Amino acid sequence: MPILLSCQDLSKSFGARPLFTGLSFGLFEGERTGLIGPNGAGKSTLLKILAGLESPDHGTLSLRRGLRTGYLEQQDPFGPARAGWSVREELLESLRGLELQDYEIDMRADAGLAAAGFKDPARQVRELSGGWRKRLAILVQVAREPDLLLLDEPTNHLDLEGVLWLESFLSGLKFSFLVVTHDRRFLERVSNRVIELDKRYAQGHFSSSGNYSCFLEHREALLSAQAAREDSVRNIVRNEIAWLRRGPKARTTKQQARIDRAGELIGELSELRYRNAQGRASDIDFSGSDRRTKSLVEASKIEKSLGGRKLFGPLDITLCPGDKLGLIGENGSGKSTLLKLLAGQLAPDSGAVRQAEGLQVVTFDQHRDQLDLRLSLHRALCENGEHVLYKGSRIHVRGWASRFLFRQEQLDMPLSRLSGGEQARVLIARLMLRPADLLLLDEPTNDLDLQSLEVLESSMRDFPGALALVTHDRYLLDRVSRRILALDGRGQARFFADLSQWEDWRAAQDETPTPPIRGQAASEKGRPGLSAKESKELKNMEAGIRAAEEQAAAARLALEDPAVAADAAELIKRQERLDAARRRIDDLFARWEELEARRGP
Repeated sequence: MPILLSCQDLSKSFGARPLFTGLSFGLFEGERTGLIGPNGAGKSTLLKILAGLESPDHGTLSLRRGLRTGYLEQQDPFGPARAGWSVREELLESLRGLELQDYEIDMRADAGLAAAGFKDPARQVRELSGGWRKRLAILVQVAREPDLLLLDEPTNHLDLEGVLWLESFLSGLKFSFLVVTHDRRFLERVSNRVIELDKRYAQGHFSSSGNYSCFLEHREALLSAQAAREDSVRNIVRNEIAWLRRGPKARTTKQQARIDRAGELIGELSELRYRNAQGRASDIDFSGSDRRTKSLVEASKIEKSLGGRKLFGPLDITLCPGDKLGLIGENGSGKSTLLKLLAGQLAPDSGAVRQAEGLQVVTFDQHRDQLDLRLSLHRALCENGEHVLYKGSRIHVRGWASRFLFRQEQLDMPLSRLSGGEQARVLIARLMLRPADLLLLDEPTNDLDLQSLEVLESSMRDFPGALALVTHDRYLLDRVSRRILALDGRGQARFFADLSQWEDWRAAQDETPTPPIRGQAASEKGRPGLSAKESKELKNMEAGIRAAEEQAAAARLALEDPAVAADAAELIKRQERLDAARRRIDDLFARWEELEARRGP
């Protein structure tokens, strides 16, 4: 395959800490490459170097003559969108300067907007939710049809429906791309090559053709061979050290060569030990209580509404030891609310939740509200003294911190200075100290690297109690859960045997004709059975619904504004405005359905 770019001996450091050294690889036409690696391995920095936005400290990057690259950063590229700019205008602007005729620009924009699912291209960018802004950012880069597209965590801010759309969208591309992601199911479905950055490899990285499953097989073979080589060299070095201790004199060329060879083997052993030690991940193991109660929690005919909108119900759930329940649904569908009901932290509107006597519940909160960010890492891991008690054993806080990949110099650092992945590991470390009958995990995978995800998955599968899991990581969901409960946020809930069954059901639903949807225009003519005033109300219903949806979108965008993330009072006010806007939409649709039902044949 023709080569697109080539890296030779690339190195980059962040301050005094090297991110990667001596990277050499190429990218070729037709490749759909996934780039993975531990947090801090330099994946995002490497993408910026390939995009020409940063320079390496050492090494060369050679591009094919005339190569056109596209780059999608993690952050929202629109920022405070230009006032009055619509989705279509933003896309059209991105296509300027490509030497396209006006009609070609229009055709490419229309096709892209349809493929990305934008029903209203005239909608202003600043009114879009985070997920739809991400879709637009992806579309802007794809519509330019580069030779190579570089994508940094494109699934961020996308809900499950959005990720499924992205898989389908990228699978239809005719050009190559390199994508950084922690979503293993996404890698499995879209990639035909995987590159992992990690210091445990001799060249600083490992490249494998095929999808993620093929990568796992090839990596296991390589690491097993590397571990076997360490054992072999260790035995040889042991014999050579014994020979050296006998004090041989380098009087002959043969003896001198053996002494030199012993030195080389000692150096190789040191290098192998270092590389093999780099694969260490957080040691995650939740403590089960070994409770033998048949039923841990029973929810009978429970219903719950929020802001006048019914989330689910009536719903029956029973969790017994060994049960693993996965919860899926769009953002705002009630997944976190259901976990709070099962934990006894929230009461249902109707129905009952019964817990076994003395039930021990451990909850992972996706917002990490359980962490006091003012605490030092030392005090967050160990509230008193210098030791923690884990499964009956006393472990020094330094050893406990090391188990979760924290460095000794971080112990006095406040949690506010830790990364999102490090804060997640702190919360997991705290929860592991508490024996549990029931684990309720709300997005525990956020910010975790793949190594930590693999260990978390193993611990969850081996956990003897009951578990309910909310996550956008479909690979984890499919591997851990034994049942899937899908919530639609409009009162409906349905159980599935696994994720594949839900996807088949969803595909069948998409093919089934549905009644008029939000925003569908009502006839401007009067309807039989309606008064003149009601006919006029029905005529103006579309405009009213659209205005209400725009207000809700603006309220949601205001709620997601990072500038108020630490202002609890302001967040409450903005959440109330969003709830009010959503109630207004629900009321309008209820009225619309009532008028449509009375209009006659």
